[in-house]
Amino acid sequence: MTAVEENVPTTGHEDYLRVLEAIQTGALQLLAGFPQQPSALRFQVGEVTVEAEWAAVPAPIAAAAVEAVAAPEAPALGAVVRAPSVGVFYRCPEPGADPFVEVGERVSAGQQVGIVEAMKLMIPVTAQAGVITGILKEDGEPVQFDEPLFSYSPE
Repeated sequence: MTAVEENVPTTGHEDYLRVLEAIQTGALQLLAGFPQQPSALRFQVGEVTVEAEWAAVPAPIAAAAVEAVAAPEAPALGAVVRAPSVGVFYRCPEPGADPFVEVGERVSAGQQVGIVEAMKLMIPVTAQAGVITGILKEDGEPVQFDEPLFSYSPE
């Protein structure tokens, strides 16, 4: 991710952080509305522009990979919590902290169970109501959009 800082007022570090936070909030809201993960984003808040691009996986390859992985596991998985974005999956809120959830824990709808970091944006992974039956990705492992992260037994 690159930030273009031309014509940014030099009134203070707090203003710059406020603009970056507004960009991050906008990015999270925009990414949540896409049915498929985009390959590039560009945001402009005031005179600060942030552009990000990442390699897109060609649809036939991605579909074949998902089918190859999901077909044998589908009957055993049941309901799953999926990655909201391409990025890096984290089970803990910060390094050294306890994981958000463990196998066997009951979760409520909307409860945060993980994080996917995409372009320095921390995107919360939320659950539906149920009991976590499996953790399908390791902490710090790269994930694709819509990839299963947790299995659960719905309530």
